[in-house]
Amino acid sequence: MNKTELIVAMAEQSGISRKDTEKVLKAFTDVVAEELKKGGKVQLVGFGTFEVSERAAREGRNPQTKETITIAASKAPKFKAGKALKDMVNE
Repeated sequence: MNKTELIVAMAEQSGISRKDTEKVLKAFTDVVAEELKKGGKVQLVGFGTFEVSERAAREGRNPQTKETITIAASKAPKFKAGKALKDMVNE
């Protein structure tokens, strides 16, 4: 499912217009991204948690030249599914 299909499905299920649904989805993604940028997390009980994972600097290899390279430390967004979502998927 892509973003457009998600908007259509959300609009049909909620009974609000596609335009308003698109605004809501954009606001949701913006708020989550901003909170993660600040180092916080967003927890939706029964659905899951969005948080930031810290990746330490490490050494890797260039697969073509076999040369050792240094991979810089970074932060990555992470989603951990909640129990209710896991249970629904595994029905």
